Amino acid sequence: MARSVAVRAAAMAAVTAVLVAGVSACGASAGDDKHPDHRSFALHGHTLTVDSDDAALEIVAAQGGKAGTVQVTRWFKGRVVVGGDPKVSWSFQDDRLKLRMHCDGFIADCSAKYRIEVPRGIGVTVDDGNGSVQARGFADPLRLRTSNGSVHVTDSTGPLDLRSDNGPLRAEASAPRVHAETSNGSVDLTLGRVPDHVDVTSDNGPVTVALPRAAYHVTAESDNGGVSVSAPRDDSSPHTVSAHSSNGRVTVRTAN
Repeated sequence: MARSVAVRAAAMAAVTAVLVAGVSACGASAGDDKHPDHRSFALHGHTLTVDSDDAALEIVAAQGGKAGTVQVTRWFKGRVVVGGDPKVSWSFQDDRLKLRMHCDGFIADCSAKYRIEVPRGIGVTVDDGNGSVQARGFADPLRLRTSNGSVHVTDSTGPLDLRSDNGPLRAEASAPRVHAETSNGSVDLTLGRVPDHVDVTSDNGPVTVALPRAAYHVTAESDNGGVSVSAPRDDSSPHTVSAHSSNGRVTVRTAN
């Protein structure tokens, strides 16, 4: 009897190992979804809030389309070998887009990504639990936060507030004001216009701020790493730049 139990246990372990290896070798990718879902939602105010638990987000300022309407495209791939069926859901209430993924089981592999097209004149606030956030083309304020993932902003002229608990922050923009803060990751800003105020912090990672040629009131510090400031400095300048890393090099320079 003892030998029979041991044989069955070994067989179950072997099957489980094969299943885990199969899932690991062919991880789910939302990009493989050839038939994405589409939805549109009507905005009533001037700020869209995106509340996502586990997805990659691409947020763009719409060039056309119906005014006051948010267009959302969703790609999803998922499989659960031992557990319930994987699924995703979306809902919209009080200008808050709520995105959720349900992928629970002993062997589960799911991936979701969204493209969110936002009308001109609308600011965006994002709180993403796990996933990267990309945004481009905005003239209105962007407040982007992810607990685990990167943040990347391009071609935007509105104020930026960028945060990640675990991931790098990057922006190529012409924002008048920038706040960028990460607990673990690099920060890399390239600004196309002279900003009024820049405040950048990384607890663990290098910080680089590239600025248009002008005089700035610069504060640059690193608790554990080198500091290089080659941008023109003037403590009386109204254009202020603060860059700090607890563990990493800090560079403040003029853009090439």
